[in-house]
Amino acid sequence: MQPVEDMSIISLVLQASIVVQMVMVLLLALSFMSWWHIFSKHFTISTAKKHTDEFEDRFWGGSDLNGLYEHVKHSRNAIGMEKIYMAGFSEFLKLRQKSGMELSDVMEGARRAMRASCQRELDHLDKHTSFLASVGSVSPYIGLFGTVWGIMYAFKGLGNVGQATLATVAPHIAEALVATAIGLFAAIPAVVAYNRFAHDVDRLAGRFDTFIEEFSNILQRQIGK
Repeated sequence: MQPVEDMSIISLVLQASIVVQMVMVLLLALSFMSWWHIFSKHFTISTAKKHTDEFEDRFWGGSDLNGLYEHVKHSRNAIGMEKIYMAGFSEFLKLRQKSGMELSDVMEGARRAMRASCQRELDHLDKHTSFLASVGSVSPYIGLFGTVWGIMYAFKGLGNVGQATLATVAPHIAEALVATAIGLFAAIPAVVAYNRFAHDVDRLAGRFDTFIEEFSNILQRQIGK
């Protein structure tokens, strides 16, 4: 085991053992995938919040229900609350046209349609967030495995030299610690993004639930007219 003169990160990675290098490649791949999902999920949730705000402004601004339904129905970018409204009002219109339907049956059918649509929208918004949680949970341990393996490899090499000095040991220990650093680099953004997205989805879920109840009351008054 010879002292390593170049202590740059790239040099430490290139001079690490094959197992540690494989761990680093795996962690970098997980980091790349998590960043891809972070940007994609940020765009999706931001779009859902924007559409929800705009839809609520139109809905509570006194828009005609039928006109609003036609607008949402022909929109190619409907998402979130728009889909819930479309599902509920469409089912309401179908059931209301059937003869012999009780008020409770019409309302229950419309409410079930909105609940089902709400769940589909939340599933779509929550998609891939579990991957971010997994990356945040396992990446530090994968990095720690690489570090432990690298330290074992370094001490094994020390057995083949007559005298171990700091200049001999330090670079090889640093090689192993790079794996832990990369593990934290992959884990920290994934955990932060997961917590943020989970919070945003929970807030949207609360807004969806509130809208379902309020819209159900509006539909019930429509039947009574």
